[in-house]
Amino acid sequence: MLLGSLCTTDHNQMVCAVGDGKCNISDWIVIDLTEPQETLEKAIDYFKGFDDLAAIGISSFGPLELRTYSSQYGYIKESSRPNWQNINLLGTFKHHFNIPISFTTDVNSRAYGEYISSILNDDPILSLAYITISDGVGVGIVNDGKFVGHMGSPEIGHIIPQRNVNDQDFKGTCPYQGDCLEGLVSTKAIEARTHQRPQEISMFNPLWDTVAFYIAQSVIQTTVFIRPQKVILGGSILNEIELGKIKEQFKKLFDGYLDVGDIDQYITLPSQDADKLSIIGNLALAKQQFYSEDIR
Repeated sequence: MLLGSLCTTDHNQMVCAVGDGKCNISDWIVIDLTEPQETLEKAIDYFKGFDDLAAIGISSFGPLELRTYSSQYGYIKESSRPNWQNINLLGTFKHHFNIPISFTTDVNSRAYGEYISSILNDDPILSLAYITISDGVGVGIVNDGKFVGHMGSPEIGHIIPQRNVNDQDFKGTCPYQGDCLEGLVSTKAIEARTHQRPQEISMFNPLWDTVAFYIAQSVIQTTVFIRPQKVILGGSILNEIELGKIKEQFKKLFDGYLDVGDIDQYITLPSQDADKLSIIGNLALAKQQFYSEDIR
């Protein structure tokens, strides 16, 4: 069975790939996100090169309309990316391909990629949350093989964390809530404080302790609401040093309230490159969609 995957990345690109029913990737290309028509035409041309394609899995930045009963199911809605608002992404591909197509968020596909990879590696993680922190903050939650969120994907980026005592004057960058999690820890928030890109800021800068304080609170929120086996932290601002700071803040703030086991196994970086995880997740979701539609 040949399956396709289309996923957007944190680098304003789109990755198109094909693989088999066991999530082995056989080919992929990277397309720059330019104008929607130009970008999608390149993706469509890529998949048309495979005559025996059985299904496609699509995952994208959002916000997305994920309610299947909505007349705009499959749309990219009010995206902050120029010219990518109200794009009928799923409908465009259904017009060109008369095959089953799954549709979800970029972080959902990464979370599902982690879930599927754990099963393939005979070390199943049956409940996990994948939190990504880049230009925005998103989360994908997989519980017993199902995504959490009926009306749409969870929006952990918009929880309101307790403010750090050393960060009282920063108003945040979220256009809706100001100092929500996303407004305090995203790359935009870091750049607004320092006028530097995150990768230019020394890890000795105390700002990273402040950022870790906020991210640790999101891990606590996830822990008490979802009780997952694992919380995975990804995105452009995460590295081993910042992960260590987050774990320390988590232990201090949570104070052992619940037993989460070995914290180094509970809070981790992604097991693989985020784009590869998205492809694996999309291939698995495409296969699932294929059999789901075949049953109906």
